[in-house]
Amino acid sequence: MSSQQGILSIDQGTTSTRAIVFNLDGTKVATSQKEFTQFYPNNGWVEHDPEEIWKTTVETCKDAIHQAQEQGVMVAGIGITNQRETTLVWDRETGQAIYNAIVWQDRRTSAFCNSIKVKEAAVTAKTGLLLDPYFSASKVKWLLDEVDGARALAEQGKLAFGTIDSFLIWRLTGGKKHVTDTTNASRTNLFNIHDLKWDKDLLALFDVPESVLPEVLQCADDFGTTQANLFGKSLPIAGVAGDQQAALFGQCCFNPGDLKSTYGTGCFALLNTGDKALNSQHKLLTTIGYTINGKTTYALEGSIFTAGANIQWLRDGIGVINDAKESQALAESLDYDHGVVLVPGFAGLGAPHWNPDARASLYGMTRGTSQAHFARAALEAVCYQTYDLQQAMASDGIASSKVLVDGGMVANDWLCQFLSDILQVDIQRPKNMETTAIGAAYLAGLQLGLYKNLEDIMSHKQIENTFSPRIDQGIRTTLLSQWQKAVDATLAFSEGAAV
Repeated sequence: MSSQQGILSIDQGTTSTRAIVFNLDGTKVATSQKEFTQFYPNNGWVEHDPEEIWKTTVETCKDAIHQAQEQGVMVAGIGITNQRETTLVWDRETGQAIYNAIVWQDRRTSAFCNSIKVKEAAVTAKTGLLLDPYFSASKVKWLLDEVDGARALAEQGKLAFGTIDSFLIWRLTGGKKHVTDTTNASRTNLFNIHDLKWDKDLLALFDVPESVLPEVLQCADDFGTTQANLFGKSLPIAGVAGDQQAALFGQCCFNPGDLKSTYGTGCFALLNTGDKALNSQHKLLTTIGYTINGKTTYALEGSIFTAGANIQWLRDGIGVINDAKESQALAESLDYDHGVVLVPGFAGLGAPHWNPDARASLYGMTRGTSQAHFARAALEAVCYQTYDLQQAMASDGIASSKVLVDGGMVANDWLCQFLSDILQVDIQRPKNMETTAIGAAYLAGLQLGLYKNLEDIMSHKQIENTFSPRIDQGIRTTLLSQWQKAVDATLAFSEGAAV
């Protein structure tokens, strides 16, 4: 059997590490996945063991490469996509982390971020981000301040900082490469997204020495080669992007106005804004979409904190359903005027509100309210929140004519149809739902010359289903009005509760 070329994509996520080998046409050849431990040492703290992340990465890669070889597919190179903002600092001589990885969800630096809130406008102007513990900069400061001897070692040039991509590349190349890409750098609060450089003023604000920083490369670039003893031969690492940007690329959102929305535990919507870094007036984040061929494409990002988590709450929290798949049939059993609205502020409300004190609220219940009402309200809430993001993006200057969706929730046809009805645009669901992993593979293939250009990549994209608006406009207006009243009431309650 003659061998084909494939690309290995390392998808290092928040709860598991996956390795997937793709054919050049984007079909999945092999996949391997391992979960790893979540550590919660204090209230609001979330950590990962760097050695466990490394171990699961090597094991899944070996497994996927072996599976591919058995099918006659030889891996030509590697793309990496990763959980963003999660922060590590390690010893340059030993490669050992000085502390666990501090995960993007971690809130331990809230007090520090609040203490410099007066600087937020200046920080946002350079980074497109808010002053929040979510991003990497305050995590690096914490590590250097709280780990014994760390700051002194950093000042001597003996420590390295990186997001997960940097750490994996360091290990894969045997310490030869300390690099990241523009998308991961753009999530640190230390990187000026306009001149594409680490910013001295931001480094001073967060007290991070320049010596710990990785070199910033393009998303399709030479990130070094793996040590031969890891996978049997050296493989070039040729593409890197943070997970949401990788999904943007994997969905082929290459033109201004292209919008992708990923529905997992939470929801992340990214809108391509072309070569313009739009300054949002609605608390959306301005971020780098991708950098290739010397050109940076920017994006607006909106985050919904709970999407699939709403359904998990129904199943695991209050036992309204036994399986997430039940939610579609339950939702279909009701009419539009069922009258129940859920505002899912289980972890506060994200964009465009950014209100961490908001709490979940359920409105319109009667004695006749059933599990079907809970399920439908939980699904509808995700669509209403996406509408809020869509409106914020349009107000910031770019409207989208369609939305490309992915993530576990969008297997639900009812959800996709209601999303189209509320947004009044076509919803396109791809045949290949592994958009994050395929995005990293596409970037690597571009660098390796396996794809000629973006048009070549686009030719492999296949849409599995398109959902078009069909709701009565009067009903839609009523539903959106009910949603807005419920959000206003929830926000008012959170203000009262905070007093």
